Amino acid sequence: MPEKPLEPTDFSLVTGGPLYRLWLRMGVLRAPLGLVHRRILVMALLAWVPLLVLSLLGGVGPDGGMLFLKGLGAHVRLLVALPILILAELPIQRRLGNMIRRLVSHEIIPAEEVPKFNTTIQRVHRVRDSVVIELGLLMIVYTLGHWIWREYWAQGRTSWYGVMGDSGWQLTLAGWWYAFVSVPLFQFIFLRWVFRIGLWFWFLWRVARLNLQLIATHPDGAGGIGMVGNSAEAFGVFLLAEGVLLAGQFAQRILFEGSSLLAYKMDIFLAVLTMVSLVLAPFLVFVPALYRAKQRGRSDYGALAHTYVAEFDAKWVRKVAPTEERFIGNADIQSLADMANSYSVVRSMRLTPFSAEVVMHLVIITVIPLLPLTLTVVPFESVINHLIKAVL
Repeated sequence: MPEKPLEPTDFSLVTGGPLYRLWLRMGVLRAPLGLVHRRILVMALLAWVPLLVLSLLGGVGPDGGMLFLKGLGAHVRLLVALPILILAELPIQRRLGNMIRRLVSHEIIPAEEVPKFNTTIQRVHRVRDSVVIELGLLMIVYTLGHWIWREYWAQGRTSWYGVMGDSGWQLTLAGWWYAFVSVPLFQFIFLRWVFRIGLWFWFLWRVARLNLQLIATHPDGAGGIGMVGNSAEAFGVFLLAEGVLLAGQFAQRILFEGSSLLAYKMDIFLAVLTMVSLVLAPFLVFVPALYRAKQRGRSDYGALAHTYVAEFDAKWVRKVAPTEERFIGNADIQSLADMANSYSVVRSMRLTPFSAEVVMHLVIITVIPLLPLTLTVVPFESVINHLIKAVL
């Protein structure tokens, strides 16, 4: 008996891989995604609680605990950004799964292309479940990732995780755990998301090469795959985590190191641009298909419009064939307007599956965690006064 083909509803970027299977064995996870709060609790116990305990035990003197509490960047990274990265799996699982089902049910992917589509899903799942890839990510974290953290973020700073001694900068007890457990754990989760987005890019690239049935006059303005572009908003939770991470880093420097928010305006702009571009880039693989559909639509509907307008002109303007029909209220007038509207829809068809509104939503989600930092530039009383004046 031939093997039953994989259903599109089985597609998932997140329910697989060695770490996922480890969660299942530990009983922390129940298929397909399980109880998220359990994983968040495990992560907090592993990444943050030992830092608190070790910082109190010593390594920076009697003020070690106070220095640790002032380590706002680390707290935000491990207690806020990391849980959000875990929570991001839920909306992405639901949104992408629904979108995949609609691609087939709406016949955007025609029946003859479904076997190729299913094969693509199977290949994506095999790569997603690769042990080699996740081991490679771990290797990157403990080599390049550790070097970047030590050379560009930690080295030379006296803090709860490192102090300057006779032999140079040295890690404290909490610093050893932070450097070799907490930071690598966060970097691994983050890099795994980058890998997933790359895998999503590859999947969409293969889908874009199929013989998609795109309709230039589709009201979504994207040939019928506007739902694909709208699914980019599912990655908004991932961007929220990155916004939180940025906010924590800049808040640490502004509140405890004397920096100013205005000094980081270009850094913030480039970071937001990079992260939003990372999420939207995979959807650009549909640009060639949308361009071809638009050109085909302009040609087809242009020819159809020309034929209709020529007949309308011959009948009502030049009166080539006499008619007793009344001009006022005649259906030909409405049909002419409908034809013009259809051609306008074709001309305004986007070359990207996502709209400007989707881009704006993603930017806003990324920037929201940074907004409280504006209070370090504009006094809170001034903000309240402006709000009161605007309302009253």
